[in-house]
Amino acid sequence: MIDYKKRLTTFRQMNEIDIIDYSIESDRGRILSSAALRRLQKRTQVFALELNASIRSRLTHSMEVAQNARFIAKTILAKLKDEGLDKYGLEELENAFISTAEMTSLLHDIGNPPFGHFAEQTINKWMSKNALPIFEEFEALKDENKKLKEMLSFDLCNYDGNAQALRVIMKLQRMNLSYTQIISVLKYTRGAYEEKPAKNSSLSYVMKKPGFYYSEKDSILKIQEKLGIKAGHRFPITYIMEAADDISYLTADLEDSHEKGILSLKKIYRLITEECKKQEEEYLLKIVEEEYTKAQAGEKPYQFNMFFTIMRARLVGSLVRHVAEVYIQNHEKVFEGSFNSALLEYDEQSKYYKAIKVLQTISTKYIYQNKDVQTLELQSYKIINSLFDNYKPLLELKTEDFLALLEDKKIDCFISMRLIKRISSKQIVAYENDINALDKEDKEAFKILEWYHRVRLIIDYISGMTDDYALEEYKVLSALNK
Repeated sequence: MIDYKKRLTTFRQMNEIDIIDYSIESDRGRILSSAALRRLQKRTQVFALELNASIRSRLTHSMEVAQNARFIAKTILAKLKDEGLDKYGLEELENAFISTAEMTSLLHDIGNPPFGHFAEQTINKWMSKNALPIFEEFEALKDENKKLKEMLSFDLCNYDGNAQALRVIMKLQRMNLSYTQIISVLKYTRGAYEEKPAKNSSLSYVMKKPGFYYSEKDSILKIQEKLGIKAGHRFPITYIMEAADDISYLTADLEDSHEKGILSLKKIYRLITEECKKQEEEYLLKIVEEEYTKAQAGEKPYQFNMFFTIMRARLVGSLVRHVAEVYIQNHEKVFEGSFNSALLEYDEQSKYYKAIKVLQTISTKYIYQNKDVQTLELQSYKIINSLFDNYKPLLELKTEDFLALLEDKKIDCFISMRLIKRISSKQIVAYENDINALDKEDKEAFKILEWYHRVRLIIDYISGMTDDYALEEYKVLSALNK
């Protein structure tokens, strides 16, 4: 039975707010005033270290996603009103439904590292090559500790911006958001310490990537239990956030590539029309041909520079209505969280799915594989690797030495004594909170888990940097500054 009163609640970790609208407004305020959100203005969307303010950053992208999510949520509610919102427990919860979708979308990239998704791969490779050899030296005599060590090794090599987002929200920024708002950010429902499910699994799509780390496992399980969400299942509004994100990518990267001078409007038009004809896609082809003709003619209000704006508006309107329809047609599975597909990818024969594939193909081939874009990725690879190399001495310390370091005690590693001073106190507090919660009776397990949380501390620090701060820190520690 679909009852949103069981999902849209006021539950939170502390200082629970009794009235749902007050709880939702509290979440909005905490999110909008978060330093982690502000830092997205200096994080890469596609083009790293971009000075042109009209090119999208992670923050401006997230704002577009939030607006799309708001549009989708309102469209869904409008369609459900025909049956009566009380049928689904949505009476008096319209604001909560819309705001949760909007704020979840604003948060969805909050865990992304500097320099975009390429940095995720870089972090995971560094962990595998440099951190795990240190971990292999840790003694694990008990069978349960051997299993723990193996599981944590897998976890540390599965950094993902989605999983990091939950860590930022709960541990690093300590936003104290409602359980509803937190769990809606959980895009993928597999722990980073778990194996990827088989392709024929009933939850293969929603579990295809890591969604949370071992360090947040207990909190996620607690929230799922409190809201009645089965393990491995999604929160329903998460599907809206995902669709809003997918929609926002449609023309954004093409528009930015045009602004950067990578692709001319004439070439973009040619690439889209050629790909549409190749894939026999008529819906997008018609829109592009109509708007390009108007742009070329300079017809008011279709001046040349309005091509992307109007094309995007036409696409978004149609796609939002389509997504809302798919959501409602599969309402029970979506509500339960077992709908094993993205809303926009559900019907591969639909004109909307084909239009998305056309635009994705062009972006992948002509933007993401562009030499200048890949040059920036190579530079970011060097920066991220160098930063982790610089902080590696902290990972090589024995447990007792690192704990002494945090108490400002002198240890036999003068480099570590200086490195620890550069890490944010918020991140150190998150580490200390995790360590203080550990059982210290099993010394073997404690050392294993302490080191795991220490690695998380270093990852938190470096992945939380903005693009320009990471570059500056790289220069400082490499003695490249003048």
